[in-house]
Amino acid sequence: MQNYIGPQNVLEKRKQYFYPCTSHFYRNPPQLVKGEMQYLYGHDGQRYCDFFAGVSVVASGHCNPEIAERTAEQLKMLQHTCTIYLTQPNVDLAERLAGVLPRGVNRTFFVNSGSEANEGALTLARLHTGRRGFLALEQGLHGRTYLTMSVTGIQMWRTDPQLEHERDVTFIPRPYERGVDTEIAARRSLEALKTVLEEKGEEIAAMIVEPIQGNAGIIVPPEGYFAEVKALLEQYGVLLIADEIQTGFGRTGAMFAMDRLGVVPDIITMAKALGSGIPVAAFATTDEIAASYNRPSASTFGGNPVSSATGLAVLDYIESHHLPTRAQQLGAQLQEGLQDIANRYPAIVSEVRGAGLMIGAELCWDDTRRGAELVDDVLEEMKDRGYIIGKNGVDRNVLAFQPPLVITEDDISGMLAALEDTLSKLYF
Repeated sequence: MQNYIGPQNVLEKRKQYFYPCTSHFYRNPPQLVKGEMQYLYGHDGQRYCDFFAGVSVVASGHCNPEIAERTAEQLKMLQHTCTIYLTQPNVDLAERLAGVLPRGVNRTFFVNSGSEANEGALTLARLHTGRRGFLALEQGLHGRTYLTMSVTGIQMWRTDPQLEHERDVTFIPRPYERGVDTEIAARRSLEALKTVLEEKGEEIAAMIVEPIQGNAGIIVPPEGYFAEVKALLEQYGVLLIADEIQTGFGRTGAMFAMDRLGVVPDIITMAKALGSGIPVAAFATTDEIAASYNRPSASTFGGNPVSSATGLAVLDYIESHHLPTRAQQLGAQLQEGLQDIANRYPAIVSEVRGAGLMIGAELCWDDTRRGAELVDDVLEEMKDRGYIIGKNGVDRNVLAFQPPLVITEDDISGMLAALEDTLSKLYF
């Protein structure tokens, strides 16, 4: 065993050298030192089955050998230039993406992170339409840059207090409300959108949405909602940006979540799973819209040879191992199992929702403070049992299940048994 400094020493160094905004899960956090597909390992050799995947990042598994080998080969051959020089991996990746993106969305601009991808998409929308304004859904999360924080509706991630004075962003109620019929909530959202468009549609460049709101609690809109959104936006020449950073590349049972909904966005942003742990992101659009982005621009590390070679390896792995199909099938097992637990513990588990292997279980929505405390208790106990689970939600009272898509039926069955035992132990 290597000479690891241990969790407490890591915490001390973080306290001394990190910004105070940096937080962590767990009262007694492990020091993670190794990953193998769906598993993580602590410095003491403890194995954890990962049901969060770094918030949907390592969808193809931790240190997947089929992908890591190709990353290492490229790293030893050519590590970095920039898009001002010609290399092959990034054009090959752009070509491959054109084959999996919706028809007509075939132009790609590579960047490093989801925030940068959304920032670029918003800028592109302004360049193409000549308008300044944006629409976004309440409780959405789109990034950490200034413009992406401005269109972020979940308050805990709107870091800069000056964003309250942002004049170019209008928020629309999301198509969800606790305890309200989904169709009623969706209709309220659509009516609000229609009202805003009637008042100032000619000032708005684009509407940015997550097909499934991740950080806000894994909120799935009802069928047909985004089709109606797209139709309304088109009446006013407003572009639709789909933030597929959490939902892309098989997570929801389709290559992109919007594919499931039969909607083709004007611009699609992607990151996370495309690199499965290596920083790579992009925003993609049509020939017509891309033509408006004609001023000199570049991302220093965007589309570098290593990230591009990794992205190609990821797409090969997704295709050869049928990960979207696996996500659909295993997601059904996971959601059914969580719903069974909810039926047995209705005073604790208020709702189970999601698609594919992106599922949330909300605890105690009638007392969200208690629900948030219970979520932390569950995470701690499940960690000690060898399972990593995430948390999210506006009130941080949602258990988040977003595992690597290489998870197995046995992993899911074991986690569900441990979760039910945990609930029984902690609360009864």
